[in-house]
Amino acid sequence: MRLRRPPPEKRIDLHALARRTAVADARRILYETDDETLADQLELVRIPAPPFGEAERADRVRARLEEAGLADVVIDDAGNVLGRLPGPCEAPPILVSAHLDTVFPVETDLTVRRAGERILAPGIADNARGLAALIALARALVRAGVEARHPIVFAATVGEEGVGDLRGVKHLFREGSPWRDAAAFLSLDGTGRRRIVHQAIGSRRLRATVRGQGGHSWADWGIANPIHALGIATAELARYVPPRRPRTTLTVGRTGGGTSVNVIPSEAWIELDLRSEAPRALADLEARTRQALEGAVDEVNRRRRLGTPPLELEVEVIGDRPSGMTPPDSAIVAAARAATRLIGEIPELAASSTDANVPIALGIPAIAMGAGGISGGTHTAQEWYVNEGGPEGLERALLTTLALAEPA
Repeated sequence: MRLRRPPPEKRIDLHALARRTAVADARRILYETDDETLADQLELVRIPAPPFGEAERADRVRARLEEAGLADVVIDDAGNVLGRLPGPCEAPPILVSAHLDTVFPVETDLTVRRAGERILAPGIADNARGLAALIALARALVRAGVEARHPIVFAATVGEEGVGDLRGVKHLFREGSPWRDAAAFLSLDGTGRRRIVHQAIGSRRLRATVRGQGGHSWADWGIANPIHALGIATAELARYVPPRRPRTTLTVGRTGGGTSVNVIPSEAWIELDLRSEAPRALADLEARTRQALEGAVDEVNRRRRLGTPPLELEVEVIGDRPSGMTPPDSAIVAAARAATRLIGEIPELAASSTDANVPIALGIPAIAMGAGGISGGTHTAQEWYVNEGGPEGLERALLTTLALAEPA
């Protein structure tokens, strides 16, 4: 992805901004409508939304954004839901986003349960909370009559999780898209009131498939075995210690192959997740991984019975998330820090892999932050949410957005 130099950034006195009549009204509305926000969260979490299966949830979010009063609410070609705050459209926009999808397959039981203050349901925090926050911000800004120099565009994106490979936000920022000129991008992802994700962790996800002739485990013994090759490669990669700075990781996440315990398989595969804070380190790790795979296949081929066919290796890129950093002294990070302090919390800068990866890599000022509340068990069937500090998290997001949008 090409990089571009962001425009000069203007800083705003956040305390003075928060006291403006329309802004103060929007802040108040967030607290007064907290029950409505939680109701949206509970409704949305019950709608299945695995990557490539977000349509039903997208349609409901579209309806809620229309009800909130946004203008020009549409679902684009990728499945993203887009709408804008009514008002002038001349200046570069501020994009506020939350992802629609979850990690859970469509057949997952999404029944909402309660255990004391905890609300339990798969996806209740990641990212039903972010979507409910997106709707809440739109509702508060419209009801308060907030107007800003920069248009504020709300986006509920598809494909943030796993195999979705950021496809929704990649579509938004594709070559030739008008959003490439965005003034800033803010992703509402999960919960919390302190973290500010300004560093994008890049990842390359690979699927390595080894194919051979296959045969009977006794009669055809000596034929090259794909699982043996992948086992050797996995063992070598498991012994490798990636650099700590920049932080870099390698995980073999899935594996499969074979038809029976007494059959030499004709095919086997593994899927690998490679991550790093730095593009060069990620490229080096990918090169090492491919070398290990090729070496293991060569080793098994050298040992195969004379006259039998060799194994063949195919490595497919199934995920590619760019890395980068929004500078800690940038206006968007400064605004998020100030907003965090204003709600009485201590800001924490962090690195993660979110929808913000794509605009960050393009040089667009971008961050991700939680949308209030606390949670645990993320990406498990026991995921839970407690609405402690929920409105405060929304207020933080509101003030960060308005600090960039420059209210009239």
